[in-house]
Amino acid sequence: MVKSVFFSLAALAFLAGCAAQGAPSQSPLKVPLMTWSDLTDRGLPQPTSSHAYGDHPSQFTDLWLPDGPGPHPVVLMIHGGCWQKSIAGRSLMNYAAEDLRQRGMAVWNVEYRGVDETGGGYPGTYLDVRAAAHHLLEIGPSLNLDIGQIVAFGHSAGGHLAAWTAVQSNIPQGSSIGRDAALPVSTVVISGGLADLEASVPVTLETCLANIIDDLTGPPSADRPDVFSDTSVPELLPTPVALISVNGDQDRIAPPELGQALTEQVIASGADGQFIEVPETGHVELIAPGTAAFEFQANILKSALDHPR
Repeated sequence: MVKSVFFSLAALAFLAGCAAQGAPSQSPLKVPLMTWSDLTDRGLPQPTSSHAYGDHPSQFTDLWLPDGPGPHPVVLMIHGGCWQKSIAGRSLMNYAAEDLRQRGMAVWNVEYRGVDETGGGYPGTYLDVRAAAHHLLEIGPSLNLDIGQIVAFGHSAGGHLAAWTAVQSNIPQGSSIGRDAALPVSTVVISGGLADLEASVPVTLETCLANIIDDLTGPPSADRPDVFSDTSVPELLPTPVALISVNGDQDRIAPPELGQALTEQVIASGADGQFIEVPETGHVELIAPGTAAFEFQANILKSALDHPR
């Protein structure tokens, strides 16, 4: 049985009418799914400020700072796009970031080198997201941020990177990435995520993962025979961080069985996990303010910050 991370999340799942446990449903679609243009045709909100954490043009973050005195709790946000900059960059998350900002949550929206950029892939993409998180810890207090209250939110490929960032302290010896101290992240919302790379390869679009998996995981070596040992979230369990997988029942990029299977592995390791399937929802709705799916996730993030574990 999938256990709730804390009671308020279980209540939210019930109120949202979501399947928080059991096999993914195969309910017929009653409403049209959103397309990317349904989201990107909206006016694009702009961040409060931007902050470089490296010299490459993709090594920076956008800060979305709420009104009010602060210090403000923080959502560490990581965008998807199949790990490829040619598909998507951090501005795809601007709509979600602005919505969370208006709810009183600061957002640290991370840009990083994709596998199709110089220095991206293995290990550069991973080093980037970790460096961006450390930069938040270093300069956050000077920006009126409460770095003692951090949760993470990642969509699609960003769900993998957000969860990886939270568990990277478990990386074994022999990794070119290396491991660092655990980050003060209490909860990760994996939104339509591909956190289990090995399981995702045959399930998601070939152009999303299968075609770039070697660049993303790097080659095996004598010290690192398993390329998933330092890149895929299930290999880095257990973790003290709560991992919450939220999937749309109609999502064909990150089908709900991926979230359910990951949650089962999280719980089997002795860690806190939850799987939530949102009905009549595809991939885009998960990061589109105004949808039931996004409203639900925003409430999870707010609850996690208001009730630290």
